[in-house]
Amino acid sequence: MTRQLNYDVLIVGSGVAGLALALQLDSSLQVAVISKGPLIGGSSWLAQGGIAAVFDEGDSLQAHIDDTLVAGAGLCHEQAVRFVVENGPDAVRWLIEQGVEFTRQQTGGDYHLTQEGGHSHRRILHTADATGIEITGTLIERTREALNIDIFEQHCAIDLVTQADHDSRKIRCTGAYILDRSDDRVTLFQARSVVLATGGASKAYLYTSNPDGASGDGIALLHRETGFQT
Repeated sequence: MTRQLNYDVLIVGSGVAGLALALQLDSSLQVAVISKGPLIGGSSWLAQGGIAAVFDEGDSLQAHIDDTLVAGAGLCHEQAVRFVVENGPDAVRWLIEQGVEFTRQQTGGDYHLTQEGGHSHRRILHTADATGIEITGTLIERTREALNIDIFEQHCAIDLVTQADHDSRKIRCTGAYILDRSDDRVTLFQARSVVLATGGASKAYLYTSNPDGASGDGIALLHRETGFQT
């Protein structure tokens, strides 16, 4: 018989996106975070650069938006760019509140902002050249401290559970079958809300610097259930 666990929210993926979401949910909700390998095994941990956000007084949100659209050469969705840029500073401040320590100037104490290709201003916050380790490590600590969050490492989602929603006449996701890779045991995780934060699919290509976990599992699960095209 398949074991069954029940949660309010099931988050498949344990990078910065999944961990940040888990920490920002109401603490009254019971949350499960699924990690295909160890928590430090994803792309977030390996990120070396920094985060672009407007923190300099001489910079502006509109300048950041314009730079992004120019660098995107017509491939960017302006509404998405504007949303990310306008909410970026607050997202970074939230990381700082969690304990993330970005590199500061040796004098004055302001953040050490760097300038990278495509940017017209210094707006890259970083932690030396190991920003991913600092951010992910901090979020892992906060997640482990949260009493309402259960972490399942070495667990891999293999199928989504869907059923008809009688009110909306649409198909809704109610959970997922999760394989415990340590003992080949499958568990049914049921939840009121399911979030796929599984990252990309770079390992589908012959050459990539991404870790083995970036194999597009979440994209494949979603496509199989809905036919959704990315």
